[in-house]
Amino acid sequence: MAVETAMLTFVGNATTIIRYGPFTLLTDPNFIRKGQRAYLGYGLTSRRLKDPAVSVDDLPELDGVILSHLHGDHWDGVAERRLDRRLPILTTPLAARALHRKGFRHSEGLRTWNSEILTKGDHQVRVTAMPGRHAPGLLRRLLPPVMGSLLEFGPRGGEPELRVHISGDTLLYDEIAEIGRRHPHIDAGVVHLGGTRLLRLIPASMDGRQGARWVETVGCATVIPVHYDDYTVFRSPLSDFERELGRRGLHGRLRRVERGGTHVLTRQQGAGQIRR
Repeated sequence: MAVETAMLTFVGNATTIIRYGPFTLLTDPNFIRKGQRAYLGYGLTSRRLKDPAVSVDDLPELDGVILSHLHGDHWDGVAERRLDRRLPILTTPLAARALHRKGFRHSEGLRTWNSEILTKGDHQVRVTAMPGRHAPGLLRRLLPPVMGSLLEFGPRGGEPELRVHISGDTLLYDEIAEIGRRHPHIDAGVVHLGGTRLLRLIPASMDGRQGARWVETVGCATVIPVHYDDYTVFRSPLSDFERELGRRGLHGRLRRVERGGTHVLTRQQGAGQIRR
């Protein structure tokens, strides 16, 4: 079987469309418009600053959804009302239970390091839940559990042809290093940035410096930044990340995809952790 072409389209915030062979997957569906507010829990909201590049009505036919967690900027009311309730949704156990109650009966909760395989014809994608932590210390109990995802695309029953890691809304912490040890050859990373601050105090996503350290730690050969300028809770612009990558000699790994743009994902040689 010939190696299939894989492509990532950046819709906005953490929403992307990933295509590989016959598969079309959607990540963290967020389709509210500029000026509307996403609900973040405990009465907190954040105003959207930019429109998504694709509306929910213009989505292609989907084979599944990868959802890092249940916050309004990753799963909003538009997605809840308009997405097909028969779609497989791979997410955290807590989010899966909540989605079941909303009628999404094919939601599957994955605990860290557990996997689910989606198949279509002669192709498959193995989705493995990766470590994630949405706030430091005991404060993480106030926020919904979050997971990263490793997507391994390839022929059905065969070896992966492409590995893509989506960070999810995690902070950098010790368990992230285990990702690179278990999976030393990740072709592309999709990193959630923004330096989110809830109540201007509680960090809830990586800023530019943590994001650059994440690239070092996980060892992805290329990196696509997302989740950095769509909402008022973001405090760290993309330029912070770009500057830190340059300072660490990693700017060559950056693949910046403009909102509405598409990037071809390719298998890379020499991916792996950078030892310092």
